[in-house]
Amino acid sequence: MLNFKQINNVTGWVVFLVATLVYVLTVEETASFWDPGEFIAVSYKLQVPHPPGAPFFLLVYRMFSFLAFGNELEIAYWMNVGSAVFSGFTILFLFWSITLFGRKLFKIQEGQESKGETISLMGAGIVGSLIYTFSDSFWFSAVEAEVYAMSSFFTAIVIWAVLKWDVVKDPREENKWMILIAYLVGLSIGVHLLNLVTLPALALIYYFKKYEKPNLKGAAIAFFFGGVALVVINNFIIPGLPSLAGSTEIFFVNSLGLPFGSGIIFFSLAFFAILFVAYRYSRNKALAGLNTILLSLIFILIGYSSYALIVIRANQDPVINENAPKDIISYVSYLKREQYGYRPLIHGQYFTAELIDQEEGAPVYRKGKDKYEIADYELKNTYNPEKTTILPRIYSTQENHKRIYRQKLGLREGQQPTFGDNIYFMLSHQLGHMYFRYFMWNFSGRESDFTDAPWIGITDAFSDKFPEYITENKAHNNYLMLPLLLGIIGLFFQAKADPKSFYVNLMLFLMMGVVLVLYLNSPPVEPRERDYIYVGSFYAFAIWAGMGVLAIAHGIGKFTKNLATAGIIATLITLPVAGLMAVENWDDHNRQGRYFSVDAARNFLASCA
Repeated sequence: MLNFKQINNVTGWVVFLVATLVYVLTVEETASFWDPGEFIAVSYKLQVPHPPGAPFFLLVYRMFSFLAFGNELEIAYWMNVGSAVFSGFTILFLFWSITLFGRKLFKIQEGQESKGETISLMGAGIVGSLIYTFSDSFWFSAVEAEVYAMSSFFTAIVIWAVLKWDVVKDPREENKWMILIAYLVGLSIGVHLLNLVTLPALALIYYFKKYEKPNLKGAAIAFFFGGVALVVINNFIIPGLPSLAGSTEIFFVNSLGLPFGSGIIFFSLAFFAILFVAYRYSRNKALAGLNTILLSLIFILIGYSSYALIVIRANQDPVINENAPKDIISYVSYLKREQYGYRPLIHGQYFTAELIDQEEGAPVYRKGKDKYEIADYELKNTYNPEKTTILPRIYSTQENHKRIYRQKLGLREGQQPTFGDNIYFMLSHQLGHMYFRYFMWNFSGRESDFTDAPWIGITDAFSDKFPEYITENKAHNNYLMLPLLLGIIGLFFQAKADPKSFYVNLMLFLMMGVVLVLYLNSPPVEPRERDYIYVGSFYAFAIWAGMGVLAIAHGIGKFTKNLATAGIIATLITLPVAGLMAVENWDDHNRQGRYFSVDAARNFLASCA
């Protein structure tokens, strides 16, 4: 008879096959609009994409192009299939994460699972992972060659790996899992930085495991150090190390008169020498904690080393060579995404602020004939301090953005915004329109695919108020709010039965949703809907949907006195929720036979000389 581990593994792989099959059957057959066309081209020839690049993505999708066996008309299709496969793996690790959370909720020790607990956990994993499989935003990214499918995979496998680390008892095995997690984080940098946002939440798992009597203060400290890890990787390791190398290079070349590359060689040798000495010291003194931290840093750097591809390929002058980051100076600018400009985060101007001064800042260097020459200076803008604020949300001074701010806030021409207007815009537009609307699209329903389409609430779910052009729109998806209800049930059930895991998932939900909204500080209008940015938050809510199945099984079990029967009933009751989402979403996510993007491109080129 199969034990729990075998059943869990087999069921997870079955869910993976279902999800992957769905995505392969609905995958785009050619390059779709926006970034996929660029990513397909740069992956196929290993060229240089827009900043900050995605080198590990390029390497992996280059291998998917081999499946076309030289038929260039099929390269786009096979790269899109790559996203389908990575999305299927995301669902696999979501399934296993739900069952791991469920084991903690039931306080089950390994090898002691009852038949009823096994059935209930399998039901929770199946329903929760399939709800995410058929969710609007995730399905959209799963069928095209964009970085978000592979990024979601890394987010999912890191969360799962931390949950696996949580159940390991042997300290040596714990350290192995920690180093694996560090390596996965390092690799994910070469795809997208979204994975890093999970670190503060995952630090709570470490705290809850290592401290027998956790409290709010300790949890806050653990969360803070998780944030420190995020800042160290995002601000010091990714752009910081190349920036230090760049400063050293400029000093060696401009001040000491040494040849190009001498500063980088010196910095690299010095940095790795310090790292090696620190590692040997930790081994000789048997400092296990320091040793694990240093090994984790080393494996993050090994994963991050995929970025060498960008400089190597830029120096080969490929056809697509965006920003041409051929040397350390241009490479740092590329990594920092300097071309996209600056968005104030903590303090900044209102959109009505007048520019009262502009000063030269740090010099901007470019590689010259025999040294690095000053090509420009960074500009420091000073605005009227009376028209600045903390937490600036209405900051853009572009004329069309000013007009939209006034329109959304109801301000007359010449009327000055207040801090209340600033916060109102944050709540109503950034959190409401640009996040909560997307969240409800995925778990309540979506009116259509027209620009700024609203979500379908309870008053509209059972009404016939929509005109025919809306009801016949393929993206008119009505889930009767059932996925939302199931997730809310799971949220409260986990909060009551397993508060530690609830806080971990709550932080995942908030960090990849609300906190990300505040950090990105979006302008008042975007060129397209941005729901794909927040799929990590929707992933966390899908975990709660799985917990909702356990809640229903637990409730039914009180009456039947048989958890196995209750688990089967709960699964049968909730599985149609995922089925409803599949039926509603299939027609607008099935991209078979769509060639409008390449037809449009061909028409544009046909009009040129």
